[in-house]
Amino acid sequence: MTHQTHAYHMVSPSPWPLAGALSALLVTSGLTMWFHSNSMTLLITGLATSSLTMYQWWRDIIRESTFQGHHTKTVQKGLRYGMVLFIASETFFFLGFFWAFYHSSLAPTPEIGACWPPTGISPLNPLETPLLNTSILLASGVSITWAHHSLMEGNRKHTLQALSITIILGVYFTLLQASEYLEVSFTMSDGVFGSTFFVATGFHGLHVIIGSSFLTTCFLRQLKFHFTPSHHFGFEAAAWYWHFVDVVWLLLYVSIYWWGS
Repeated sequence: MTHQTHAYHMVSPSPWPLAGALSALLVTSGLTMWFHSNSMTLLITGLATSSLTMYQWWRDIIRESTFQGHHTKTVQKGLRYGMVLFIASETFFFLGFFWAFYHSSLAPTPEIGACWPPTGISPLNPLETPLLNTSILLASGVSITWAHHSLMEGNRKHTLQALSITIILGVYFTLLQASEYLEVSFTMSDGVFGSTFFVATGFHGLHVIIGSSFLTTCFLRQLKFHFTPSHHFGFEAAAWYWHFVDVVWLLLYVSIYWWGS
């Protein structure tokens, strides 16, 4: 940064946006091939290239921020705005699922028995696994806040402890969600209840997996002393994302598991 007369980051040409786009095309095309031709070759290729692209793109960003000093206060401000807009877009993404659920449940049509849950559907008991999952995510929200405050205070040991607890809770939530899917008595093809239930909870589960990966990356970076009390936007973004996932789950639990049952 010594040769620059401004605080902005002039990003160097990178192959990773194009590689990421092509990898995403391979994944979506591979899913189509898997669904229609029962062939997973293209899907596995797409997932492998996506993983390699993500690893190398994140590696470059970590180099730019931690070692080359490109993420100045001004750049961090722009990154914060970007993360806020990203979370806002995710909010509208889930809003569509809630809209579909309430549209179908508040005025159930005669085709589904004019009642909710539809005739023939046995919903999950909201006081069993869903309640346990709710308590797990609420506890993870506490632990990620503990990690954030410990990082700002320069307490490295507590930061690592709290991060590891959050990651373990996220993995535990995912395992419970998978076991719930295996035990549930209906499928995605069982009308509007099955489709709204699995799409909404499934995409939330995907976000939990993404958030757990995000936090694991932060854990590894913390082990390598990448974060300081004044320079840790990567961790901050992960914490914001995790809190967003928590809030969405609370809305899902109240709407689909509790009220919807």
